[in-house]
Amino acid sequence: MAQEIISKHNDDVIDYFPSTSQQITLEGKVATEKEKDELTFKKIESHLLQKIIEGDKTSHFLLAQFYYEEGKLDQALEKFEEIKNQDYQALYQLATMHYDGVGCEKNEEKGFEYMMNIACSTDINAAHLIHAAQYNVGKAYFEGYGVKQNDQEAEKWWISAAADGDPRASVDAQTMLGMFYSRPEFIDLKQSFFWHSEACGNGSLESQGILGVMYMKGEGVKQNLENAFECLKEASDRGNVYAQGRLVQMYFERKLYTKSCDLARKVVKDRNVTEIAEETGCLAKYIIKGTALACFYLSRNLFFGRGVKRDVVKSKKYLDKLCKLDPILAYDCQTDMTYGYA
Repeated sequence: MAQEIISKHNDDVIDYFPSTSQQITLEGKVATEKEKDELTFKKIESHLLQKIIEGDKTSHFLLAQFYYEEGKLDQALEKFEEIKNQDYQALYQLATMHYDGVGCEKNEEKGFEYMMNIACSTDINAAHLIHAAQYNVGKAYFEGYGVKQNDQEAEKWWISAAADGDPRASVDAQTMLGMFYSRPEFIDLKQSFFWHSEACGNGSLESQGILGVMYMKGEGVKQNLENAFECLKEASDRGNVYAQGRLVQMYFERKLYTKSCDLARKVVKDRNVTEIAEETGCLAKYIIKGTALACFYLSRNLFFGRGVKRDVVKSKKYLDKLCKLDPILAYDCQTDMTYGYA
């Protein structure tokens, strides 16, 4: 949603950015980069203020968003507050600012209140924001942010946001419902498979990886290793680390040890989990789990010399890394080793 807003803003003011090849002079001297930035800022600000004077209603929001992007958070907050009752985009931005404490003291209750106003709106001007707001309301109930934790309310709002799998609705809500119905308290694997299928069809990288695992294990659907491989391979190629870890496992179980080792070496490298989550839209806990799985199977290959030269020291190194990354998974893997499943 923020990206849509930013693109509209940039389209409106693009002509006010000077060409990078153009030299700007101030009082006969070539301007410094800081002076160029300040001049550009003033030009854009003046342009938007003039548009406001001329009666252009959209420029109020564009100015507030411009302040926000430029780090002028006090001015952005003030402007968003000024127009929140007339502009749902401003209300949405305010909700996220209060939720996260950006430009103001963190106030989850106020953020929830603003988000709920959008989620419940029947105004056509809020239509493009409603599914995103409903998803955030559901997430607030699920996590207990700004409102008392309530799984049933989270489920209700996510179902509204998911809109029967409509690609124009919240794909994040579709993925979250897939995860929700795989929890022990609300277990319904057929529903989980349905929602992950809808989300995957609408572009969710997270759900594509999980679908691969469901096909691999026969959870919520008849086991189909061909479909499992197809989902995991495509999700892996798109950067889903959890899918990569499961693909390492699949290669190992099919005795394709060289392929298992080659992929695992790439997955186990130390990387910034937060950055990967932002780039892929995948949850951090699944990124960690994918890395941990790769550590386990690389460790087994190194221990037995499968697809790689035997190296017990390196094998232990990756086993230790597995334990640090995901102790619960490490216990499950240890159980599999004890009973000869891995």
